[in-house]
Amino acid sequence: RAFWGWLNAVFNKVDHERIQAVGPDRAASEWLLRCGALVRYQGSPKWQQDYNGLPTGPLGKYKIEAINATDSCIMHRGFDYLDGLEHVTDIKLEKCMYIQDECLQRLSENNNLQKSLQQLKIISCGNVTDKGILALHKLAKLEYLYLSDLPGIKEKEVTFRVLQQALPKLELELDLE
Repeated sequence: RAFWGWLNAVFNKVDHERIQAVGPDRAASEWLLRCGALVRYQGSPKWQQDYNGLPTGPLGKYKIEAINATDSCIMHRGFDYLDGLEHVTDIKLEKCMYIQDECLQRLSENNNLQKSLQQLKIISCGNVTDKGILALHKLAKLEYLYLSDLPGIKEKEVTFRVLQQALPKLELELDLE
């Protein structure tokens, strides 16, 4: 188990030179696929899941529009890869054992995601608490938030009321015990 934690940490190490060399969308795609997530590019209905099948072309041609991190090993230390992404409208975090409050705080503080992210689903991420959900209040364009199977959320009513006040247009769908 310790070995896998170490390996996942290596997969999440940010290579700033790579981001400079290939652009933020390509570098983020490589990181996400390496960690077991999927990406979808603007104008494409198809999810990209094969690292070796990443599309090539002029720098900046393929812009990430959606991220599906189901069962992936993405963790906070890799979130620098998200900084340059300007077109992400949809993120799904499901069964991500390394996603915690710090990750959601980092998402919420990302200037580009504040301007683009419209849908977020957080499902079966056991390390997420009320603090992480409350951090999402900075995502001004967020229209839809789905939360399911999050045992770390203890103050449901207060948390959701605060979030709804901060984001009055937010459609909040809950499947929590």
